[in-house]
Amino acid sequence: MIQDERLDRYAELAVRVGSNVAPGQMLNVQCSVEHAPLARAISRAAYAAGAGYVDVLYADQHVRREMIAHGDDEILTWTPPWLLERTQTLADEHGALILITGDPDPELLSDLDGSRVGRARMTALAEENLRLINQRLVNWSIVAYPNEGWARTVFGEPDVERLWDALGTAVRLDEADPVAAWREHMDRLVARAAALNERHFDAVHFKGPGTDLTVGLLPASSWRAAAFETSWGRRHIPNMPTEEVYACPDYRRTQGVVRSTKPLGLFGTIVRDLEMRFEAGRIVEVNASSGAEAVRAQLELDGQAPFLGEVALVDGTSRVGRTGLVFFDTLFDENATCHIAYGAAVVGNVEGAEGWSAEERLARGVNQSPIHTDFMIGGPEVDVDGLDADGGATPLLRGDSWQLA
Repeated sequence: MIQDERLDRYAELAVRVGSNVAPGQMLNVQCSVEHAPLARAISRAAYAAGAGYVDVLYADQHVRREMIAHGDDEILTWTPPWLLERTQTLADEHGALILITGDPDPELLSDLDGSRVGRARMTALAEENLRLINQRLVNWSIVAYPNEGWARTVFGEPDVERLWDALGTAVRLDEADPVAAWREHMDRLVARAAALNERHFDAVHFKGPGTDLTVGLLPASSWRAAAFETSWGRRHIPNMPTEEVYACPDYRRTQGVVRSTKPLGLFGTIVRDLEMRFEAGRIVEVNASSGAEAVRAQLELDGQAPFLGEVALVDGTSRVGRTGLVFFDTLFDENATCHIAYGAAVVGNVEGAEGWSAEERLARGVNQSPIHTDFMIGGPEVDVDGLDADGGATPLLRGDSWQLA
């Protein structure tokens, strides 16, 4: 078998830096059937790193399409119990997890009923996965695999090599020592988060074409870079690439209007020109030139879905943003520019929240939901300010340039 050296280098980065698989550890890999070459490379890298066992779970979007098109309504949100058992075993064993993205057909579901597409989500499994993240029960990471379908969506032609080049830039594979480059990069992001935390901002304000949005923050919330640590001290980087610093908003305190600055790939359909209006934290109006029904269906999945769970800042130094591409993949596009997410909060940003019940979190302004959907709202035309409790404003981003010393 001929091995692709580039693929193996990427797999090693995912295993040793992203998920940071420990000797003897169980590793679960979740991906589409089209991602098999990377899944196999990851298994090689994981066993070379001393993994105890590697288990790969493949999904097929064409099978999912048939379920959405023809399945009963109640099956759209059903979770097979064996998938819950698999997830629980991973938590019990202090396992590792790597997810592979890179949709081979991002508009496969675009001709189906948008409301059914938006509701087609294993809600019990989504809630369980959020529990694993919030309780820090696994070391995990998300990476991507370039493929013809994804390349065709990005470039209009199946130029996989060009997509590999862009991915290599975004994840620092083009560096002589990618591992060292990642350490330096994460140090910069951690320092940026610390600078924000020193100011104790009460809110963040976004102002640009179609956008005038204020996102209130929690007093106990801190800004963080995407450098995580498990409950037993295993460090990992959940997103590769990552360019953001992010915080948990007070879900009750978002007000105004916002216009997305990039298309949103949403489980087999693409949402374009997304616009939302917020009142007292809640999304009360959704419009888009395509995909609006899928978004509205997501927001109806539970009572807390229409509230924010994340606000994130990304500036023009982002390697993803500097490619000039729209990847139609949230892993990349959210790291090209500022974004917000409706649905669940990542509770690790809020001091003490990991020990709170779901009811306590809601009572204290930390959102709880089975979904978490990021969409992009930043760019050169969007100014971002940090707001003090007395209304004083500190520029954070102007023309995509970071302003805070």
